[in-house]
Amino acid sequence: MADIKSLDDLKSAVAGSAPAAAESAAPKAPQRDSLGRSYATGKRKDAVARVWVKPGSGKVVVNGKEMAVYFARPVLQMILKQPFQIANVEGQFDVFATVAGGGLSGQAGAVKHGISKALQLYEPSLRPALKAAGFLTRDSRVVERKKYGKAKARRSFQFSKR
Repeated sequence: MADIKSLDDLKSAVAGSAPAAAESAAPKAPQRDSLGRSYATGKRKDAVARVWVKPGSGKVVVNGKEMAVYFARPVLQMILKQPFQIANVEGQFDVFATVAGGGLSGQAGAVKHGISKALQLYEPSLRPALKAAGFLTRDSRVVERKKYGKAKARRSFQFSKR
């Protein structure tokens, strides 16, 4: 740095480096592959989902099955629809997802996380709404491992006084 001996010198030095900061705050470009899709991975508990999003009629396919067939419970279907409702793009995107690991609830959360990430990659202007709803944050809670000498992760065996 140059000779900075006063507060005014510091302000002018910082003002001179401002254009570099403005360039990094520029809107990001959409990330799409050659087929016009955006790809993201979503995770929840032990479930991992690979999700592709492209413009379409709102069809959701999970592991080769329709959403209503794979996630039969209405609550799980509602979880998958939340990112579209928050971003106000219901029925505008087709989703193709493969998911493995965990149970159905964790898989639904993983697909929701993947859809949210893929939507913001496809259309960066959707990011603020999805971020405010907390859909871009990975829920990192997982089951704690069982320890030796314990019945479960923390529960001890029953104590016998005599």
